[in-house]
Amino acid sequence: MTATKLKTVRVWDLPTRLFHWSLVLLLAFLWYSGGGDEALMAWHMRAGYLLLALLLFRIAWGFIGSPWSRFRNFVATPRTAIDYGLRFLRGQQPIHLTHNPLGGLMVLAMLALLLLQTLTGLFATDDISIHGPLNDHVTSATARMLTRIHNWNFDLLLILAALHILAVIAHRLRHEPLTLAMITGRKNVPDPNAPDHPYTPIWKAALVIAGTATLVWTLVTFA
Repeated sequence: MTATKLKTVRVWDLPTRLFHWSLVLLLAFLWYSGGGDEALMAWHMRAGYLLLALLLFRIAWGFIGSPWSRFRNFVATPRTAIDYGLRFLRGQQPIHLTHNPLGGLMVLAMLALLLLQTLTGLFATDDISIHGPLNDHVTSATARMLTRIHNWNFDLLLILAALHILAVIAHRLRHEPLTLAMITGRKNVPDPNAPDHPYTPIWKAALVIAGTATLVWTLVTFA
């Protein structure tokens, strides 16, 4: 039997890949530094500002980035995601160039929870010496409520991260190396007609991240 010839196509551009791996490192550091001493919490807050800038970048990049980084090319309906999950459990494996339907919804959920985490962190307080830059703009009761949400939400993020890791392992066992694709930006697919779209120029990503970083810096400096 003749082996299927695979076609290598460009999937995730460099800005998307850098966002993904930066997110992994930042989440690990935020978990480590949360609740630490005052000096460590200062770095915790700086990491949170960086995370917010990256999130705003990824949201913008989801509309103007390379084709397979855009939301419209990988966000599916819940019904489609459920159907994909059932087929995957039955051993069927439709190949998706970008995130599969379940993965696309996971991306949206992760972005939403991360955005909630960073925004509530701007108002959070330990009622002693550590306060978010926007803490003075809300009442003490509101600040405490947002702090509780900030703490609980991180547990949800850890659950989503664990589910993501399990999904990556499951796909690897089915011979779809998603981690490698997120490193190289390319996938090997059996469809000879699979589109190989060019990446969006890197200078556009540089302009967007400069804009989001400036926005966050202005917010936390002059609030």
